[in-house]
Parts: sequence; structure tokens; C-alpha cells
Amino acid sequence: MEGKAFKNLKIRVITLSDRASQGIYPDKSGVLIKEILENFFSDLDWKYEIAYNLIPDSEVQLSELISKSIENKEDIIITTGGTGVGPRDFTPEVIKKFPVKEITGIMENIRIKYGSEKPNALLSRGIAGVIHETQIYALPGSAKAVREYMTEILKTIEHLVFMIHGVDTH
Repeated sequence: MEGKAFKNLKIRVITLSDRASQGIYPDKSGVLIKEILENFFSDLDWKYEIAYNLIPDSEVQLSELISKSIENKEDIIITTGGTGVGPRDFTPEVIKKFPVKEITGIMENIRIKYGSEKPNALLSRGIAGVIHETQIYALPGSAKAVREYMTEILKTIEHLVFMIHGVDTH
């Protein structure tokens, strides 16, 4: 079964950035996530569709998008931005308002791996988890961090799709 998706994956990428949403500068991290996912799932020959949202740092808008994604039974949500400790960083708190089963090992691994070289990486409050049948990941807002996080996330994403849907691949 592995190597071929049993369904058309529905994926949502959400960038939170006041300045990018105002057109002050382009969104690089959300666009990069889309590109990485397109390459990954195309290489697997899986069918997928990616919805993309660029929103300001808004708890209400983020919560509404997550609710809509869960209601629409989207398979994967990846957010970028809002995982730091600044006054406008609230992404983990919004996600935790939902019945999320956190998969702490993914983010712990990332923080340890990259934090050993760059201690500021230890300040990220990124989250990986599952809400009902939807994988959810909260990544930092920098393109460099997105590359690092996605490298690690992609190692488990395929297996997790099968596990969530009760497909035995063993």
C-alpha cells in the first residue's frame, strides 16, 4: 500500500504575517511549503490538492481556517508564522483550543537537531499533532526554518496519513 495514496489528499497551507498580508513583502515561507509538498507528493505519485491562505496575525482568522479545514476533512494543515515568543505569536495556543493529539517527538527532534547548532531554534514553539483525521503542523515563519522543519516532517507524513485512516501498511 505504501507508495500509492488511497485517496486524494486535501492539504491547507496557512501563512500568518501582518506585513506579508499587507503586501509589504512577499510570503516566502508558505510558498516554500507548497513547493516542498508538491515535489514530495508528486514524487510519490499521490493525488493531492493544496489550498493556500495568507492571513494577518489573527487568532480569529486562524481559528476559523482550522475549523473549516477540520469540517472539510482536510488531511494536512501546515501553518507558518506565530510560533515564537513575541507578543503577536499565538499559533500554538490557537491550535491547542482544538482536540489535538500532540506528536511531541517530531518537534522535539527538530529543536534538538537544529538547536544544537543554532540555540535560537530552541525558542520555537512549533507543534505537530492530529485533530480527528487531520494532521496539523505549526512551523516558524522563516524560509530557512521551513526547509529544516519540512525535511524532518516529511520523514513521517506518509506513514501518518495511513495510520490516521486506519490503513494497515505492515
